[in-house]
Amino acid sequence: MASLVINDDKKAYKFQLLNTLTLVIASFFFESLVGAVLMAIASARIFLVIKDRFTIRWAAISLILSVAIGLAVNTLGIIGLIPIVAVIQITICNYAYKDIRWIKLSFIVNEAFYIFYFACILDYVSTLVQMLTVAIGCISYVKLVSVRNEIEHNANESPN
Repeated sequence: MASLVINDDKKAYKFQLLNTLTLVIASFFFESLVGAVLMAIASARIFLVIKDRFTIRWAAISLILSVAIGLAVNTLGIIGLIPIVAVIQITICNYAYKDIRWIKLSFIVNEAFYIFYFACILDYVSTLVQMLTVAIGCISYVKLVSVRNEIEHNANESPN
């Protein structure tokens, strides 16, 4: 949740790392091997992002591993594909986006995938937490965009 209210990309990613590590444990508890494995890979990916070492090569490796292992350990059928799609989405965004506005938006979209997934595996606590996280994230995002737009507008009005 904290990763969605922080406006510094490195700090946001550190909280995102804590979130993925927590989800590894939750996924094991709810017998979702696909979730646990994908969150472990996500944790490694986020660590590389924090250290500025997430290159196109690591993005490709992360995607290939996530899809291959995710499909191999999927015991939930079509529901087990949701975390795979979510990992693909966030991996591409981790590589492509450097601006905090886009990073936050990618976190919100990713959390939406997990709301659906957690509801499907009957993890209602995580579903509610993720719903709250998305709501707070959306409010934070709107505030951030409003402030940034105001700053950019004022900068454009300033005489040279």
